[in-house]
Amino acid sequence: MEAAGLPAFHCGRPAAFLPGACLQVYGRAGMMQAMPFPRPFEPAAQAAARLLRRLVDVHPGETRALLAGFAYFFCLLSSYYLLRPLRDALGLVGGAGQLQWLFTATFIVMLLLVPVFGLLAQRWPPRRFVALIYRFFAGNILCFAALFAAGLHELAVSRVFFVWISVYNLFVVSIFWSVLADHFSSAQGRRLFGFIAAGGTAGALAGPALAALLAGSVGVAWLAALAALLLELALQCCRRLQRAAPGGEHATRRDHGLGGGVLSGVQLVLRDRYLLGIVVYLLLHSFASTFLYFEQGRIVAAGLADTAARTRLFAGADFAVSCLSIVLQLGVTGRLLRRFGVAAGLALLPLAGIAAFGALAAWPTLMMLVAAQSARRAVDYALSRPAREVLFTVISREAKYKAKSVIETVVYRGGDAVSGWLAALAASAGIGPGGMALLWLAPTAGWLALSAWLARRQERLAASGVQSASLSPPAGTRPDARSADDIRPA
Repeated sequence: MEAAGLPAFHCGRPAAFLPGACLQVYGRAGMMQAMPFPRPFEPAAQAAARLLRRLVDVHPGETRALLAGFAYFFCLLSSYYLLRPLRDALGLVGGAGQLQWLFTATFIVMLLLVPVFGLLAQRWPPRRFVALIYRFFAGNILCFAALFAAGLHELAVSRVFFVWISVYNLFVVSIFWSVLADHFSSAQGRRLFGFIAAGGTAGALAGPALAALLAGSVGVAWLAALAALLLELALQCCRRLQRAAPGGEHATRRDHGLGGGVLSGVQLVLRDRYLLGIVVYLLLHSFASTFLYFEQGRIVAAGLADTAARTRLFAGADFAVSCLSIVLQLGVTGRLLRRFGVAAGLALLPLAGIAAFGALAAWPTLMMLVAAQSARRAVDYALSRPAREVLFTVISREAKYKAKSVIETVVYRGGDAVSGWLAALAASAGIGPGGMALLWLAPTAGWLALSAWLARRQERLAASGVQSASLSPPAGTRPDARSADDIRPA
């Protein structure tokens, strides 16, 4: 007979080791009583789950995918921000006056890569071509690491690295958001994308910290190798997300290539008004960012002559932006998008842009520059970017990868190249921040109207279940199903 308080045995095994078993003890009356078998990490796991529910409105079945997305973006931006200080340093090897040419070269490379990406997406499903692209870029990073280890920091290598990392950043981040749009619905995006974006902001803080900590001891080549390792970790998190994300009923469809032509992404953009609206929104964002960037350069050059002082100023501004962004992403973004919709997040960016122009026109000082630019960038990263990514949750699967890639690489870098030359022309004409603030009033009004139109369109597409931007209807589509452009505003 078993002694009181000792575990009961079943088939020679203690009950505590049976699946789902409880610890069995005798009560005073001799009756068997069940007590839960303690799990060593259960209190910590429950506390973490409660904290997560406080930070984000996560529903049952979404936690694994949410955390995989957070870790995915963290590793991705940690990898990029390890390399970004090196890019900025090498970009000035040929002189600051050559930056417009580097922007233009980046745009040309983007154009050349569009058909290559289209070919990969045509033949293989995202599970395969995402891995191919990420490992291709990781191999490139290792090649640059070998060049840096050999001491080759010549002008040609510096310029190639600057252009390459600009292409790398846009492609891998665009693919990240494409994967999210493919696996999360519009409603889930409003609730979860802000928290997932906070993972990227945490990575943007961790990357420079690692670079500052290790650069003096291990050298540039080992930093590049660490960036390649982080990119591989990002890929593993991507695979975990693809397995854990809701929507498993579409797994079979996701195991096939996207089909279409090599240049389908361009065709999808040109034939769909919704995507063209996103193009215009992104171009206005690019123009505003570039003009403010050039004005920033003018004020900093006039106020600080020492390169080390400029570096400290930019590093402090980046740190402030990341801290403000992560606070907004964890505490504001999800609530804002749920309560006020995508329109609020989209509209905040043009408002922040015109406010920055006006502030610099009234007080063109270093302190105002840091405050205005930090606030505008934090609004973009924390509020407007997640809202903009929700726009892509209602388009066809082919468009989520192909058209989105065209918009966020070719269109964005094309906007950078054009606006860079326009900013240089405005500076040569003597147009300062005050003149730019006045000139930017009309585009800002149009930008706000466009934000409202895109938000209404997105909500109606999400409510109707119609996929925008599809070259051919997916299998199983009803004969009477309409395209997005068949829906007219009420």
